[in-house]
Amino acid sequence: MSATSPNRDEPVVKTGVFRQVRDLLGAVGASSVASKLAVLVSGIVVVVAMTAYAQIELNSWNKPFYDAISRRDLNDFIMQVGVFAVIASVLLVLNVAQRWLGETLQMRLREAVVNDLVGLWLHPRRAFWLQASGPMGAHPDQRMHEDTLKLCDLSVALGVGLLQAAMLFGSFASVLWVLSKDFSIFYNGQDHVLPGFMLWAAIVYAIVGSLLTYWVGNGLILRNAERYAREGELRFSLTRINEHLDGISLAAGEADEKRRVAMHFGDVLRAQSRVVLGLTNLTWVTAGFGWVTIIAPTLVAAPLYFSGKVSFGGLMMAAAAFTQAQSSLRWFVDNFSIIADWRATLLRVADLRQMLASDLEAQAGGSRIAYEESEDGTLAIEALEVRAWTGHDRLDTPDLVVHPGQRLLILGTPGTEKTLLFRALAGLWPWGSGIVRRPRGETIHYMPRGTPYLPRGTLAEVLSYGMEPSRYPREAMLAALASVGLQRLEPLLDKTGRWERELSMDEQLRLGFARVVLQAPPWLVMDDAFGAFDDDTLELIIDVLDELAHTGIVHIGSAGQAHDRLFTRVVHLVKAPNAAPEEQRP
Repeated sequence: MSATSPNRDEPVVKTGVFRQVRDLLGAVGASSVASKLAVLVSGIVVVVAMTAYAQIELNSWNKPFYDAISRRDLNDFIMQVGVFAVIASVLLVLNVAQRWLGETLQMRLREAVVNDLVGLWLHPRRAFWLQASGPMGAHPDQRMHEDTLKLCDLSVALGVGLLQAAMLFGSFASVLWVLSKDFSIFYNGQDHVLPGFMLWAAIVYAIVGSLLTYWVGNGLILRNAERYAREGELRFSLTRINEHLDGISLAAGEADEKRRVAMHFGDVLRAQSRVVLGLTNLTWVTAGFGWVTIIAPTLVAAPLYFSGKVSFGGLMMAAAAFTQAQSSLRWFVDNFSIIADWRATLLRVADLRQMLASDLEAQAGGSRIAYEESEDGTLAIEALEVRAWTGHDRLDTPDLVVHPGQRLLILGTPGTEKTLLFRALAGLWPWGSGIVRRPRGETIHYMPRGTPYLPRGTLAEVLSYGMEPSRYPREAMLAALASVGLQRLEPLLDKTGRWERELSMDEQLRLGFARVVLQAPPWLVMDDAFGAFDDDTLELIIDVLDELAHTGIVHIGSAGQAHDRLFTRVVHLVKAPNAAPEEQRP
């Protein structure tokens, strides 16, 4: 069963941003690095507060410095240069400390988020449910790798920036208020007092810019999310080509694959062009306010200077204070494109986590197969019907009991879904009815159709996959390889490799049975595991399985002279009467 194709529609925000942030923060707070994150955040708060204080001192330094220049007082000028050197040195140390704390916080935050997502994803059977759950199951690897990296980097950068903006505004708001607390405008024959007019001017200026920015750039959130979805499709397409180069080359399918890549790349370019248009429109606002800001502080402070209430140094100090306060307030304007990118990334990561944390099995309707544990050490199947795309399939023996060491062959009649029966026995496909009772406390080894999964690691890890390699002595591993004719691999037990590329298909299939020989599970359930072997190899595999006298075996497949002698009982998978075809389920 393949994953459902990604949705071509634009993503839809399912939950609010505050709930998404709350859920992620809850997961981070429960992580193993929560205490380290708390220490790092506290350190950043302290450093930012000290930086804000140092910047206030730097702003106060403007008045005596420029007054010394206006008086042509060389001694005072040199002294003020020394004061600047001290303040600048302190700020430099604080900047370096903030950079280290910020980068470390990004790393630890990513550690917490990725571990949380991977833990949910690799919960038993959940990755399988997600794979076929719809658009959300497309490219979870990209969401857990690239999107979490970007989310953590942007979260820390924006969070620290917002903290700095808040502290700077709180610091310089009092400075602006003090400088303009006695300001008045002469109008209609009398003075009209406007206390703190510079502070109010900074606030109004920032509010106007923020509202315009939000109005122009709000669409960037969904445009960025759409772009990341299309990027995922292109990445998946390229990865798939790289994994199937032999089949593509043998079929001369390069032109067809080129067309597919061009289609996905075209989707990426169209999505990116919408982002470019949105950013271009946003630049009219952000750049426009940026240019006005060059002269706005001096224009706002000029009435104080021309009224004689401040000196030239006071004018520069007031202008610098207005710049600091206004730049803090227009943090939203300056960072809206980054905020939109962060919001789009948060949408993808939070939606993935919400899906992983939900009951994926319960999302599809219909009756369920019941899974229970048997107390007598048997594998029992009672009145089992598997809901398939073509209707319902059932066994022609309603109540089936397999005892330890017995060998059962299930033959599928034409039109039945044998692989779905295999998945139903394994608990991956619970849609249907009936009961499957599995022996309590005993391991069931499931062998799917085709080549087995070979993890990247040492050959010893491949042989013992699902168990710890240390559980098996080296001699047992060598004997398992020899039993299936893979003696040539014996010197490679400690070698790490990508075995699906280094071994032939026949060797990969044999390695799957060597794993069974080594682990000697009490139960083995196979989905058409013999079809790819030639007669000689099949005889060898049957002899190997025959030696596992205590292993109960259930094989779902077809009849054949070579392996019929392995089985002591045969039942059939048939279509259930009056079973209408069902819509495909995950």
